[in-house]
Amino acid sequence: MTFQCRPLCAACCTAPSISSPIPGMPNGKPAGVACIQLDEKLSCKIFGQPERPAVCAGLKPSFEMCGNSKTEAMLYLTQLEIMTAPQVF
Repeated sequence: MTFQCRPLCAACCTAPSISSPIPGMPNGKPAGVACIQLDEKLSCKIFGQPERPAVCAGLKPSFEMCGNSKTEAMLYLTQLEIMTAPQVF
C-alpha cells in the first residue's frame, strides 16, 4: 500500500531547507518557510514539472515522515533538518 500525502499538510514543503532554485525562490528556501509554489490548498503548483527541484521530486511520503498529523510531520522534519544541517565552526 502506498502512503498518500495528508491534505492541507505541506509539512515537507515548509520544514526543510531547499538549497536548489525553485521558481519564484531562486536561492531555494530556508527551513521553516513555506514554499512559494504552494497553492491555497497547500498543493504543489509545479508537481511533476521539470522545474521542480530534484530533492522535492525524490521526497516520498511515509508514515515515519508524516506521522499521524501535520504537527508530528513538522516535528519530525524539523528534527531531521537540525540533525543534517552543516556544522558551523
